[in-house]
Amino acid sequence: MVFLRAEGFLGASLEWDKEWLPQIYKIHMEKRAKEKKVSPGEQERHLLYQMMLIRRFEEKSAEQYTKEKIRGFLHLYIGEEAVAVGVTQALSDEDYVLSTYREHGHALAKNMDSGAIMAEMYGKLEGCSKGRGGSMHLFDANINFYGGNAIVAGHLPMDVGMALASKKQQKNIITCCFFGEGAAAEGEFHEAMNLAALWQVPVLFVCENNLYAMGTALKYTHAMQDLEKKGGAYEIEAYAVDGMDLIAVSKAANDAVKYIKTNNRPYFLVCNTYRFRPHSMFDAELYRDKKEVEEWKKKDPIPKYQQHLINKKLLSKKQIDEMEKQIEAEIKKAVIFADEGSWEPIEDLTKFVYSGQKA
Repeated sequence: MVFLRAEGFLGASLEWDKEWLPQIYKIHMEKRAKEKKVSPGEQERHLLYQMMLIRRFEEKSAEQYTKEKIRGFLHLYIGEEAVAVGVTQALSDEDYVLSTYREHGHALAKNMDSGAIMAEMYGKLEGCSKGRGGSMHLFDANINFYGGNAIVAGHLPMDVGMALASKKQQKNIITCCFFGEGAAAEGEFHEAMNLAALWQVPVLFVCENNLYAMGTALKYTHAMQDLEKKGGAYEIEAYAVDGMDLIAVSKAANDAVKYIKTNNRPYFLVCNTYRFRPHSMFDAELYRDKKEVEEWKKKDPIPKYQQHLINKKLLSKKQIDEMEKQIEAEIKKAVIFADEGSWEPIEDLTKFVYSGQKA
């Protein structure tokens, strides 16, 4: 049997959510804090730090792009931070994560070094992919982060294959796959969902529905715009959540992980969110009204969560200012690391073309 549960598409959750969600979230945070051997308050402050770090890192990336320090394509994650942080906190360090070309936030949430990411975008040898991948191909097997995939929906079958391997090897590992609603209109999405259900593999499909596949609105790409309902065609448990609310995403992700581990079946989580910046740095953004963007900015997940922590007396405005300074220092260090990095020698151009060569 497939269960479909959903909050309102624009984040207007049911009235009873307001009463039970914070209590459920508190229980979840206490459990996660115990696993990580920190206090619940520390864990919650860490989640805020991660969201703020992603926001400031992306802003600095845009700045470095205008200085031509970063070249090629650059897709910013600003506005969607609650999804990456809320989902990733529910995963273990051993769980696998695959992502799209808009993956800086996922990489940071998975604790990839910010300096290694910045150096990669600079094209430097010290980058996480030795400068050969750039913004769209971040990769670090040491933290089980497997891209950074530039082809829309191209990584979904890989996700199922990795989960199948984990199952056959009897590893207690979840493979988490982030993708946009544009990918959910591709054939690979349906192929991956079908095989995941047939083989009953431990996959967490996370659709970041930011309403625009590049410049094409959701209503022009999907006949069924309640994307979570697509799970029913494959007997996959599905749930839609307000992706602008860290507490709601964390609760939904925790439920998804518990379901996968308990039932040994895939799960489809749709996070309805919004990107505040254009699709990429080349995007003239002529397909949406500026008023629409400003309305969504009122749902910004970061100040919302800051206020939540202030109300709980877990954080003061002064401490938030201190957190900003820490983040500023970390990003400054990342930029210096990238600036001082080295270029790959021209004689190494053909390295790694054949699989026999080691990194």
